Amino acid sequence: MATLLAGTTAHAQTALPQRLTGDAGAAVYATTANVRGASYRPSLLPYVYADYQRLFARTDTFGVKTVALGAGYLELVGRVSQEGYKADSAALRGLRDRSTPVPLGIGTYQETPYGGFFVYAMHDVSSGGSLLEATYAAEFSFAGFKIYPQVGVERRSAAYVQHVYGVDAAESARSGIASYRAGASTVPVAGLAAELSLGGPWHLLVQARRSWLDAAIRDSPLVSTRTQTNGFVAVTYAFK
Repeated sequence: MATLLAGTTAHAQTALPQRLTGDAGAAVYATTANVRGASYRPSLLPYVYADYQRLFARTDTFGVKTVALGAGYLELVGRVSQEGYKADSAALRGLRDRSTPVPLGIGTYQETPYGGFFVYAMHDVSSGGSLLEATYAAEFSFAGFKIYPQVGVERRSAAYVQHVYGVDAAESARSGIASYRAGASTVPVAGLAAELSLGGPWHLLVQARRSWLDAAIRDSPLVSTRTQTNGFVAVTYAFK
């Protein structure tokens, strides 16, 4: 599932920054496996949540701001997905590898006095399906410490869900796993991030998000859980 950290109010979208502003560093990312026999190893990757003129990066979502829209911009966006997997275990023998989805589309980040609203509508190049997403994130500050609660919903089309969790007749015949034709999926998501100052521009950032899988995903014979949790731990440098 998608990962996200709500930026601080310094990341205003209504004025284009002429220099790099935001946070960059390195993070260890991890996710729980929700497919039988699939393994998801923690990975050390860059972390970026920053703006530069019309360009932006929000952890796993990247793009370009176009025209002003409300308290933000209409954006052209792309998403780095972690939903693909290789069918190289005994439990998945006879199935094809699931290529990683490549969602591309439009979105907006609306920064308000009540928190940030993120809305995305994307087409997945791999499956021909779609991903719709809406998230609300707030910020609460304490002495040297900030927390960012998040709630949202993700809507995947039937083609998208079928690509990741479906089993066609040929795969069923090869593997002995029951065939499965997936429908569209609507999944609620909740998360919490915490940021601790390490002194100067350096920060420690920790985030966890949980998705509650609906029947369209849970009923797949490939799926072994009712929830999925992902997150990361990052050390970042703040550019102001």
